[in-house]
Amino acid sequence: MTTYVDRFFAAVSVLAGDGYIKQRLIRAYADNLADIDEDELPVAVKEEFADTRKCMHSVAPMNGESPISASVRKMSAREASACALALFSIYSELLKQDEGTQRRPVKKKSTAAPFIVKSISR
Repeated sequence: MTTYVDRFFAAVSVLAGDGYIKQRLIRAYADNLADIDEDELPVAVKEEFADTRKCMHSVAPMNGESPISASVRKMSAREASACALALFSIYSELLKQDEGTQRRPVKKKSTAAPFIVKSISR
């Protein structure tokens, strides 16, 4: 199950990042969760993940876009936030069931230039 915990951790990390909620939701789901078979997940999260999958594949794509992109495009910001919250909820439940596995901290990529402190001698 640790593999699923790691994949949901990666998705939640994307959801917590920069950008619009819809863009983050598309990236989080498409890059980390789209190919998960809900039948392989624990019973406690299977139904919630199946419901989320239905939301993420609810709209037929147009002009070469993916079903995920099409579905999220049609969502309101509130609906996209609800999907993101559902993914976080699933991740939280998977963590409870996978106790004993230590989570790795997210490595922050700093875009700020380092500053130099000049010492003053008297």
